[in-house]
Amino acid sequence: MVTTEIFEKLKDLQGILGKKYELEAKIADAPKQLTTQEELLSKLKKEFIEKSNEYESVKDTVNALSLDLDAVVKTLEAGEKNMDNITTHREYEALDKQISEASLKEAEIRKELQKEERKLEQLKDIIDLKKDLIDSQEKDLNETRSKLDSEIAGYKAELESLVESENSITPDLDQEILFKFQRIIQRNSEGIVAVRNGVCTGCHMILPAQFANEVHEGENILFCPYCSRILYHEDAAEDSQETFFNDAGSLADLSDDDFDSDSEYDDEDEREELDEDSEDIDSLDESEEDEDEELEDSEDSEE
Repeated sequence: MVTTEIFEKLKDLQGILGKKYELEAKIADAPKQLTTQEELLSKLKKEFIEKSNEYESVKDTVNALSLDLDAVVKTLEAGEKNMDNITTHREYEALDKQISEASLKEAEIRKELQKEERKLEQLKDIIDLKKDLIDSQEKDLNETRSKLDSEIAGYKAELESLVESENSITPDLDQEILFKFQRIIQRNSEGIVAVRNGVCTGCHMILPAQFANEVHEGENILFCPYCSRILYHEDAAEDSQETFFNDAGSLADLSDDDFDSDSEYDDEDEREELDEDSEDIDSLDESEEDEDEELEDSEDSEE
């Protein structure tokens, strides 16, 4: 197979492989889109379990305090009933002390019980909120998972079509070149690029002259020594050289007329300056002659 045919096949394969690797990356990255939602759901469930355990603990405390309160209330009621049956002052003092202690105990228990009951209500509200959040997050997660499954199915169908196109091209190519070509596209998305004016259009490096000539001849498959891409020759546009020099600030694009016009302009300026200098010298000579004549006239008059 001549290199021209190989280049054309590689160009076609380049587009196929680029899309193929892009789809494979999307399929691989798709589950990662669920990670954030799954982490949030896991966090909500963990918090829900923690609050549920705390709720049960507070609930046990409330139940225990309720039992203690019932016992104290019964003790207080019994003491008040026994107050009618006392016969001595000592019995009265002992029963009165018992009733006072029971009253204080009742107040303490009621205060603690109210505190724990408020805490229990707050925990219940938090648990209900967590439960609603978990249900909502699970719904969103399932919807996202269903959407991704549909997208992945589409990716895989497109991928199968690309693989078929790839298999129709690769059997005619050298396997070593194909392996290198695939590796290059995985890194750079382009595996074959043109050489214009001796420059690799992939990495924009100037190639050695002899190497660029070999690429121009197109007798062998050559790889760029800088970016490893496969190279083929492409004629540059007619104005590309001129543009290059302009961008570089070179004078290569100036014509002889430009230099002639500048020279003429400089010569005219010099002639004008010389003429001005000549006029100044002539006026200076005339002034000196006038002074000499005045001096002679003065001497004559003295004589």
